[in-house]
Amino acid sequence: MRVAIVENMKNTPLGALGIALKEAGAELEWFRAWDGERLPRDVTAHDALVVLGGEQNARDDDTHPYLPELAQLMRRFEEADKAVLGICLGSQILARAYEAENLIGAAREFGWTAVGVTEEGKTDPLLSGVGDDFTIFEWHSDTFTLPARAVRLATNDIARNQAYRIGRAAYGTQFHFEANAAVVEGWRRDFKETIERIEPSWLERYPEIAAKHAPAAETAGLAVARAWVGMIGVAVERREEATL
Repeated sequence: MRVAIVENMKNTPLGALGIALKEAGAELEWFRAWDGERLPRDVTAHDALVVLGGEQNARDDDTHPYLPELAQLMRRFEEADKAVLGICLGSQILARAYEAENLIGAAREFGWTAVGVTEEGKTDPLLSGVGDDFTIFEWHSDTFTLPARAVRLATNDIARNQAYRIGRAAYGTQFHFEANAAVVEGWRRDFKETIERIEPSWLERYPEIAAKHAPAAETAGLAVARAWVGMIGVAVERREEATL
């Protein structure tokens, strides 16, 4: 199982997703696009594609000129029936790939937040194991309209499109399900000034907030991670059977 990981900025660890990929014995190849590294040339060398979050927006082509290419790469993976995952910024880039509108600065969320699962989401493999609603970590100010081909899987009052699916196994999650306690602790340490600016006093209240919400978010996040990684294996098995 070979998985391409596209990084859009520093300090975006895989967290719960990394745990699930390690459990599955996945072979990871990193592409640090923000640092000028080339994206995968095509879809043949990898069984799945992950696009992580970042501080830029999905239309920041002037400062991040690789974004249009990345959007089309995500679409090509989906059209090849390979598993695709866009987290936060990644979900916004996936929406762009399918001609949705990116709504810059229209939906700010930070911290652990409640997200509701739609009726479609309750039967979808990605979210069927997390119940009717769950607590998860958010850090974004942008959102997007739902792509025409997409199915909305999760929602809340601030960002309607919290999770969606296109095709069989291309998923976007506005929330950071990968952000387990270790990841959030690292962000708290590395982005103090930014956090204090966008959410004054959050750092001061962090121990109390984390004790209340982090365990539930960690459980939900790992369930989502394992569910998505499981879809990679299903796709690989289907392709192998087709060649027999």
